[in-house]
Amino acid sequence: MVLANNFRQDNQSVYVLHSYPFKETSLVVELFSQKFGRVAAVAKGARRPRSAMRGMLQSFQLLSGTWSGKNELKTLHSLDWTHGLVHLQGEALMCGFYLNELLLRLLPREDAHETLFNYYQTTLNTLSKSTDLATHLRRFELKLLQELGYAVPLIADVHGGPIVINKCYRYEAEHGAGEPNAHRNGVQLSGKTLLDMLNNDYTDTTTQSQSKQLMRYLLAHYLGDKPLHTRQLLIDLQGF
Repeated sequence: MVLANNFRQDNQSVYVLHSYPFKETSLVVELFSQKFGRVAAVAKGARRPRSAMRGMLQSFQLLSGTWSGKNELKTLHSLDWTHGLVHLQGEALMCGFYLNELLLRLLPREDAHETLFNYYQTTLNTLSKSTDLATHLRRFELKLLQELGYAVPLIADVHGGPIVINKCYRYEAEHGAGEPNAHRNGVQLSGKTLLDMLNNDYTDTTTQSQSKQLMRYLLAHYLGDKPLHTRQLLIDLQGF
């Protein structure tokens, strides 16, 4: 549901997804807010060396933001620290940037997804402490598509029948699991992989491999021709 534009929003829980130059001294900041979804706002003067706002534009940290404006591009008045800090380093840091790019590409502006916001927060905290990074990426990718309303059926095939654990399927975007016809689009995988994903269980090595192929295929389908920059970096690093 798209929320109505209110003139001013005070002390909203937000994450900074991205920022880029705007005019001579300002920045456009892409925020992911708990109550308003993705919000774009101008941070006036934020490129000046002594700007207080400049030091607050930290990705992966939960912030409190205030902005105003009736148009799509708001005016950002303040950002403030909240409790705790998340430290992402090395591959975990690249995974964090990958999550941000996914949100920037797929999340519509000012479309509230509070459940997704909370899951993003949980995923960041988990990435900062875990070594099983690929599994957490698969879980977030699936949650993202589901929360945005893209059908990712895992419990039944295209005919409505139950997924059979030892059967081979070909999974097609916007349809689901069907017969393994090599001449059709999609990804071939086992019923066990689909049921493991349904149960949030990625311990099996085949499930890890096939779920990665499935999510890469589904994301490419919904993202279109423009590839994710961070996805390629992750593939080059470790094959995430």
